[in-house]
Amino acid sequence: MSKSRRVEKTIKISIALTFVVACGVVVLGIGIYFYVGRDLPSIQALKRYQPSAVSKFYSEDGELIAEYFVERREVVPLNKIPVSLIQAFVAGEDARFFRHRGLDYIAILRALVKNLFSGEIVQGGSTITQQVVKSLLLSPEKSIWRKLKEAILAYRIEKYLTKDEILYLYLNQIYLGHGAYGVAAASEVYFGKPVDQLTLAEGALLAGLAQAPSKYSPLSHPEQAKRRQLYILNRMVEEGFISPFDSLAASQRPLRFSPRHNPFLEKAPHFSDHVKRYIEEKYGKERLLRGGLRVYTTLDTRMQRAAQEAVEAGLRELEKRQKYPASGESQSPEAALVSIDLETGYVKALVGGRDFKKSQYNRAIQARRQTGSAFKPIVYASALDRGYTPVSILVDSPLVFESGGKVWRPKNFDGKFLGPITVRTALTHSVNVVTVKLAQHLGIEYIHEYARRLGISSPLSDDLSVALGSSSLSLFELTKAYGVFANQGRALKPIFVKKVTDQNGKVLEENLPPFRPEGSSSPSEDGTSNPLSQPVAYENDGNQLISPQTAYIMTHLLQGVVQNGTGWRAKSLGRPVAAKTGTTDQFFDAWFIGYTPELVTGVWVGFDSDRSLGEGETGARAAAPIWVDYMSKALKDKPIRDFPIPLGIEFMRVEPRTGHPSSRKDALLECFREGSIAERKIPTALRTTTDFFKLDMNFSTRFP
Repeated sequence: MSKSRRVEKTIKISIALTFVVACGVVVLGIGIYFYVGRDLPSIQALKRYQPSAVSKFYSEDGELIAEYFVERREVVPLNKIPVSLIQAFVAGEDARFFRHRGLDYIAILRALVKNLFSGEIVQGGSTITQQVVKSLLLSPEKSIWRKLKEAILAYRIEKYLTKDEILYLYLNQIYLGHGAYGVAAASEVYFGKPVDQLTLAEGALLAGLAQAPSKYSPLSHPEQAKRRQLYILNRMVEEGFISPFDSLAASQRPLRFSPRHNPFLEKAPHFSDHVKRYIEEKYGKERLLRGGLRVYTTLDTRMQRAAQEAVEAGLRELEKRQKYPASGESQSPEAALVSIDLETGYVKALVGGRDFKKSQYNRAIQARRQTGSAFKPIVYASALDRGYTPVSILVDSPLVFESGGKVWRPKNFDGKFLGPITVRTALTHSVNVVTVKLAQHLGIEYIHEYARRLGISSPLSDDLSVALGSSSLSLFELTKAYGVFANQGRALKPIFVKKVTDQNGKVLEENLPPFRPEGSSSPSEDGTSNPLSQPVAYENDGNQLISPQTAYIMTHLLQGVVQNGTGWRAKSLGRPVAAKTGTTDQFFDAWFIGYTPELVTGVWVGFDSDRSLGEGETGARAAAPIWVDYMSKALKDKPIRDFPIPLGIEFMRVEPRTGHPSSRKDALLECFREGSIAERKIPTALRTTTDFFKLDMNFSTRFP
């Protein structure tokens, strides 16, 4: 065989072998493709991309007050992401993204060469499509089979999704360090601004984080982050995205990092925590932490700041007065405040304690404490509905109860007895003994029922001490009960959440303010209460818990507490105020609950443990300054309004001490339910001791 024939034969054999090998490779590739691809995850779910997203709580004035999440992520559409930021990621991670079909063999080879020459990994070979696959569809294991699956899925995704859809997935899913998932969250974490406000310099820095977020973090490794930023800018020039001049300008632009602080701990932690529990109960913890909910609350951040400042200032003043021994943080006095808008029922401010980081216990809602005299308005309101008037006479004289060998002698705060006094005087000066007598006459069960009607749900004492506030109630429920008086006898339904939407903007719930009859009496020329202004009519629609007349008379009585009694500190507001103090035995608890025509606000001060605040720390001294401080700021620049007067109320001048009608111009202008003056329904009960003391208890009574 000639040499030429041998060469020709060799070539033919080589061609045949090459063909066979090629066919074998193709067959093997097809086999591997079908074998590996037979149980791959579906890519159809990518069209319905719903990643774990941050749930955000907002105040009524639009401030972010809390965030809850497993992964800090905010999903944003591609059109909200700056083009320069998209180009930075493409240049740094996948320059041929718009030209390849899922795998970029040239980039793989180029990355291999560059990494070998640099001695470190400066460029990856995976495409953006492959990174989407790795992040959303496959486990993070490192194996040849996972890489094969990744390649197949990348190819399928490129056929199923557009390039813009792939970028949308990638830029919202990628982890960029410090708990930030996606470019929107990273923009907030590093620069404290929305993603659409990022500059070229800032975008290049974020794009540089994609390869190794912890290594190139500008907060931890600023020098390495800067080198990575310069690399991204140079790549953008090489790819024609920006000019060399733009790159130079961006590289020289100083970066100002403004890491977002945790708004939850700073703005309204106890309020946000209460709303969080509500959302968890209604929508589930999983949806709260992953669902990207938007919760629009009723909180007013200006009023909340005023509340927190007032609480802290009041407690510091208390500590300065009492000079408590330094016995640990657990022995520090605490306080709580809740404030509700009477027009809407919106809870505007809530303080559950002085420092949420030290104690998450919400003393405004969760704590149950004895109320002292702050409970008395409920007793007196129930008496008004049994025919008593502000000038009904009660006898303040010694009283003794004996039962089972135990003796109880109710005492007044100053230890003195005033003799015959009016209902107004008794409430104004918070006289204990006549309040017990009044409760005895009304009956304990009746007082219980009346308190329940006003929204009190906590257990109540089943003896006459209930009249003096021996029951333990929450600040929230007692403030809400006062709100019934302030709301002309209608139920006050506090609202914490105005609206909840999902991450797509679909409204899940919306809580509108309840209907409230319009109209209020006009302010007088000197800015004080004008009881003869235009009356307002009311209709009972099922929310009318007590009559408007009873509610107004109670308001009028509680205004007297401020003008002439224990609530005197509230006079400094210079506007109509109705309020009541409360102090428990040994000064364990101090209360001040009051309202104007706009707001009802309650304050409690005490220790978490059973410990006295100190001698003389009454509601007027320990709690009232906090209330006044807060309300003066909350109502600043608001016009002075008077309490509206319902139909069915009439006025008569009376002698303050006796309640007898008077023609003197300086006599007290007292209010009555219409008809009670003409029919002389001014009870003279409680003048004697014979028929009055009929107990619903196993107590006997005697008088010393």
